[in-house]
Order: sequence, then structure tokens, then C-alpha cells
Amino acid sequence: MQSMNKKKVLVGLSGGVDSSVSAALLKARGFDVTGVFIKGWYPDWQECNWKEDRRDAMRVCALLDIPFLTLDLEKEYKKQVVDYMIREYKVGRTPNPDVMCNKEIKFGKFLEFAKSNGANFVATGHYARTKELRSKNKKSRIVLKKGTDANKDQSYFLWTLTQDQLKHIIFPVGHLTKSKVRKLASKLNLPTAGKKDSQGLCFIGKVDMKDFLAHYVRPKKGKVLDEHGKVIGSHDGAIFLTIGQRHGFEVKNRAQKSVPYYVIAKNLSKNTITVSRKISSEVSRPCNKILLEQTNWIEDAPSYGVSYDVKLRYRQESIKAKIKKERRDWIVELSMPSAEISPGQSLVVYLKDAVIGGGVISKAL
Repeated sequence: MQSMNKKKVLVGLSGGVDSSVSAALLKARGFDVTGVFIKGWYPDWQECNWKEDRRDAMRVCALLDIPFLTLDLEKEYKKQVVDYMIREYKVGRTPNPDVMCNKEIKFGKFLEFAKSNGANFVATGHYARTKELRSKNKKSRIVLKKGTDANKDQSYFLWTLTQDQLKHIIFPVGHLTKSKVRKLASKLNLPTAGKKDSQGLCFIGKVDMKDFLAHYVRPKKGKVLDEHGKVIGSHDGAIFLTIGQRHGFEVKNRAQKSVPYYVIAKNLSKNTITVSRKISSEVSRPCNKILLEQTNWIEDAPSYGVSYDVKLRYRQESIKAKIKKERRDWIVELSMPSAEISPGQSLVVYLKDAVIGGGVISKAL
């Protein structure tokens, strides 16, 4: 963690406990701290607590005796995150809006705002870590690492960060466990100490994706097929479902209700999905090669002779893989076939606890 006494840092305060403790820790270390509540875009048809969250952020700043600002990024968030997400779903891909939120908003527009206002750093409550390394020629580089708390690690959502950005980013709680953060918040009498963790889409909160998309994409009844092509149920639109999902569709006359069905394939043109009780069904054509697009390598690009750990989804167990470049394409070769390859999702590459980078899954090969 950086230790820069009297350096100016703008802390993104969400109104939650993690960012609140982040601000408190930075002030204790001697930074010139300003709290910033980032106002995103919120649908007018959904109940939203952003005003309450903003008040909580203000209360934290008042307790810590630090300045408070509100940064309105509503238009930017709608264009760069929400519109992007809707476009991706419409073409049958499964986007990761939290990754885009970090790239375009928190470490895009917010970082730009901070620099333009004389700040040296921005800080957030992400559970991730950075480490500065210096080579013999005294050239420094920043390594992005997993958060210490494995259950809360958020490094998966940060693979788009660059060296230029990381030099200006601090993650004050990345070396702590969630329980320790809670204890610190209570010890400091922070008003957010007992507040529940936020869930769901960045800035919007807990939201049912099907209900959200239904406001922009008209639901259309379709057929649910089993592995042999037999119609066994219905759904409200293949566009709303993703590979591996086990909810959001209806299967009639199911004999063993205790055993869930998983989406293993979908056909947008026919508006059908295929389901199976086994996620590794042959119908889903498990693959071990993935083509990436929109890649970003935080330090050096991957070397083919190295065995990396990759994650295809946030909560998924990592898979050993090798990564190679063929002309302009980056290809990931998994050590074992996977049936959960969803175009549009982020694939993140790790070497031990360091984030090498990642990309967006284009397709299985």
C-alpha cells in the first residue's frame, strides 16, 4: 500500500462500510482526503436508495471532518454502462456491466475528475491490492493482486486497469477481511458500520436482470427443449437467459423437481433454449479453446509456456490454462473443457495472486 503523507486523494464513497473505512484509514495515514459520492443513472421505474446512500456518505465525511463532493456521472453511466449492457443482451451475449462500470466510471471519469482537481490518487472500497515494484533501472511498475479475503476478492472486475491508472489508485481495505472492516467501522463509530452490503448492478443495486431488460426488450414466448430436441416447457425470451442459468424458464411435468435444469444452449433466431440436468451435456459442446477480444494486459503479455489460472465468471473456480497469440488474436487453451463459455463475459488471467489482465470472451473454438 502506498504511503504518501499529505498527498491529495479523492475517495469514492458509495454510502457503504467498505468505502467509509477506506476514507478513515487514509485520513489516519495522513492523506488529504475528500469524499466523493458518484451519482450514477437510476431507472425511474425502480425504487432506488441513492439519496439515502448519499446521506450516509455525507455523514461519514462529517464524522471524519473531511470535505464532501457529489460527482454527477448520470449521462456517462447511462451511455457507457447501461446502453452497452442492453446492446450486448440484444445480440445474445452476456455482458459484465460491473467491469464496464469500473473501466468507464470509477477509474475512468472519476479518475479524470480527480486529476483535473489536483488529486494525486483516487481510492475505493474494492477488495483488491496493489504493490509497487522497482527494477534495477529504478523504473517502477504496479502489480494488481487479489484481495486478502478470498470470499470478497473483487480483482476479477478490475482486469481493464492499466499501469497509468494503477499509479493513481489506492485500495485501502484490500489487505483486510470483511469482518475486520466491520470491526474497524464499529470502533470508529462510522454510521455505516452495520449497513448491509450492496448487491446487484453497480450503482443500481439489486435488480432482476430479466425485469430490467423487459423495459427495453419486448418479451417473446419461446420453447424449452431437452437434449433430444423435445419441447418440455417455455420461457419469455432466449435473450434474457444465459448459458449455465437454472432459473427464468418453466419446465412442465418435471418428475424430479429436486434436480435443477441448466441452460446449455440457446438459439436466438428460433427463440429456443436447450436445457439439461447435466451442465456438461454433450449438447452444450464443452470446449477448451476460447477466442478473446478487447484484451488488456496490465504488465507483460502472457507467455505461452506459462500455466495461468483463469476465471470465466466471478464466482467460478479458476481453471489452469495456457494463452497464446496467433497473429492478432489471443487464444486461451483450458486444461479441461468447459460448457460455461458465455460470449460477452470477462475472462480474467491470474498468475498466483497477481492479475495479468484479461479480455472479453468472443467465442468458443
